[in-house]
Amino acid sequence: MNRPVLGARSRAFLKSLAHSLAPVVQVGAEGISPEVVRATSIALEDHELIKVKLGQNFPGERVEAAEELAAQTGAAAVQVIGRVVVLYRRRSREDPKRPRIELPRR
Repeated sequence: MNRPVLGARSRAFLKSLAHSLAPVVQVGAEGISPEVVRATSIALEDHELIKVKLGQNFPGERVEAAEELAAQTGAAAVQVIGRVVVLYRRRSREDPKRPRIELPRR
């Protein structure tokens, strides 16, 4: 999958949008399993911008986990704060009821 490349303005814009979001995917002690990747991919297709919560028992480094999850889902890791990861992937299908997030021009 093609991962989006985000500039500083786009990253800042997405961070501001993500501020009010609640995590929609949680990663537990099993780490990044195929089920977690599948759930994250579905959530990204539905929402484009999501938060992923890494649980207390998560085994591993947070930044590495964010990059791995982003790579496996074709997303961009926007931000890692504590145990929360923000991911962005543009929706692949058009849905008139749910407009795409328009990133600022460079």
